[in-house]
Amino acid sequence: MRDVAVVSFAQAPNVRNAGAMNEVEILMPVVAQALEKSTLTLQEIGFTCSGSSDYLAGAPFSFVMAIDAIGAWPPISESHVEMDGAWALYEAWVKIQHGAADSALVYSFGKSSPGQIRDVLALQLDPYYMAPLWPDSVSLAALQARALLESSAYGEKDLAEVAARSRRNAQSNPKAQLAGDFDLAALLAEPYLVSPLRKHDCPPITDGASAVVLAAGDLARRICERPAWIRGIDHRIEPHALGVRDLTRSPSTELAGEKAGAAQGPLDLAELHAPFTHQELILRDALGLKEGVEINPSGGALAANPVMAAGLARIGEAASRILSGSANRALAHATSGPCLQQNLVCVLEGE
Repeated sequence: MRDVAVVSFAQAPNVRNAGAMNEVEILMPVVAQALEKSTLTLQEIGFTCSGSSDYLAGAPFSFVMAIDAIGAWPPISESHVEMDGAWALYEAWVKIQHGAADSALVYSFGKSSPGQIRDVLALQLDPYYMAPLWPDSVSLAALQARALLESSAYGEKDLAEVAARSRRNAQSNPKAQLAGDFDLAALLAEPYLVSPLRKHDCPPITDGASAVVLAAGDLARRICERPAWIRGIDHRIEPHALGVRDLTRSPSTELAGEKAGAAQGPLDLAELHAPFTHQELILRDALGLKEGVEINPSGGALAANPVMAAGLARIGEAASRILSGSANRALAHATSGPCLQQNLVCVLEGE
């Protein structure tokens, strides 16, 4: 296995509505900043991979236009996944493992503001049985939350504590969308959005983008003082049909964490892609995270949730703390699909 590291990370300011800015305009400064931090030029990048969803833009092959952010000429080795950018990073990591490249640029983007994102995400569902019912993403998450509350010792206060901590942590993240100190009693006094979820239990609608540069071995050591080495990465998927899954558990996360080597050493922090408060509780249990592991120091998806970029941002945020020397071993998680259907775990270390 080749040593591969994250050598730089950049993200756009996460906002409720980017207005008339299109995906290219959001991406260009992010890609430029990621390349500048890595000290590599675009011509020195061996492979480029992006993650996005055409459903957000409402136009087929809309991701092709985003290539304008990096330049369509001269030709490059490029690929795209209709997934969160974390899976684009996985493809780039595989490409480097195969020896096809020594460096990679990974970027992802999403504008959730133009449409009703709760309804748009229903298009991920089984097209024969679930999608025709048109259940929105918040209602499905509420079903999962209710199942968890009814079958475990967790209560609504635990959900509120997740929201309060996430947005308190986000105060140190200049790119976060929602941040501040919130009183638990006040949060619990809010009306339900979809019982048992309140507004603070759900992710904000966010427009944003992220970019990461990967480098292998000696190249990473040459261009980066303290690379964030990817020591393990794995992703797993659960059945498409919600009725055959135990929504209170995430066995795919558990397996991905095991294969990525999450338990092979102490963790300083974990960036968990948990768009809903109860999902953080499920993920913490699946990964066996112990006391002392800082959860979502960036604020996580409850502070900013650019669909298709929030998972890549979790890897970038975890890597940033290793790059800065404030952490030595970190875990990053990304999810996609309804009720934690698909899950990716990445373990990063410094030297």
